[in-house]
Amino acid sequence: MNPATLVRRLVVAMIFAVVVYGVFVVLRGLDAIGGALATYDWSTFALALGLTFANYVLRFGKWEFYLARLGVRGVPKVDSFLTFLSGFVLTVTPGKVGEVFKSLVLYETHGTPMARTAPIVVAERLTDVIGVVVLVIVGSLAFPGGLVWAVAGGVAVLAGLALISSQRTMDAVVARLERSPGALGRVAPRVREAWGSLRTLTSPGALALPTLLSVASWSLEALALWAILRGLGAQAPGALALFVYATSTLAGALIPVPGGLGVTEGLLEQQLARLGGVPIAASTSAMILVRFATLWFAVLLGFSALGLLRLKFPGLLRPPAAEGEGAAAPGAGGPGGGG
Repeated sequence: MNPATLVRRLVVAMIFAVVVYGVFVVLRGLDAIGGALATYDWSTFALALGLTFANYVLRFGKWEFYLARLGVRGVPKVDSFLTFLSGFVLTVTPGKVGEVFKSLVLYETHGTPMARTAPIVVAERLTDVIGVVVLVIVGSLAFPGGLVWAVAGGVAVLAGLALISSQRTMDAVVARLERSPGALGRVAPRVREAWGSLRTLTSPGALALPTLLSVASWSLEALALWAILRGLGAQAPGALALFVYATSTLAGALIPVPGGLGVTEGLLEQQLARLGGVPIAASTSAMILVRFATLWFAVLLGFSALGLLRLKFPGLLRPPAAEGEGAAAPGAGGPGGGG
């Protein structure tokens, strides 16, 4: 996947987002939204960005934990951090599956096989869902209806863990692939390797620390929502921000739409208004601001990190036409390159 393709996908996602946000603004009244933003304390937006970045630092700790768990060594911490952030380039893909992009980056810069590290994305999503479900449960102590989302997320997590840990299921899937003709048969060994890595990452001993980091990191983003609400003059309790942000994030993760666009926004706005009594103009404004401070800030960081990596590894994500030129050269984007 070359940078031009990434930019095209981002442009499509941004156009969709502009339409989504535009509909919210038109429905709630442009004057009302403008009035809410006119008195907004923008220092709280800066605080929200700081809290969001702290979230990414904690989640980078999970990435490092998983790499160590899989025995991946020799990747400098700066390169690893930039690789982790580069995954946010495709964060507006359904279920954030585009974050497997960082496995491609790690392969092209340091030669680590993708089949070995791609399962990290699934493990990250599982622990994120567990962490968010914990936050929903905590927040639901003050608000009715939260346990419905908690149960839905918990069932999804348990079903996923049961599927991953089943040796019989893995053997059946791989055997079916091995009997398939063409490309499916050839990928069977890679599927077995990836599944084995995933089972390593989702064993009980490997779940505890990443889940704690997920709870802490997503709490920071909920705190970012609370800060933005304060900047809008809404005296919303912290429990409200925790519950609303967690349930909205969970819904956006479970429903396969790019970046949860439309789903997360709608739940954020409606729950702030209906559960917290936040004026609708402030609710809509807070929703838009927190999405810029989280989702779109992540995309910006992803492209910035990718740009820095391409400065160090000029051949990273080179166009297919250049594949035959210098493919084995260190730092040219192929396995074993630089670092």
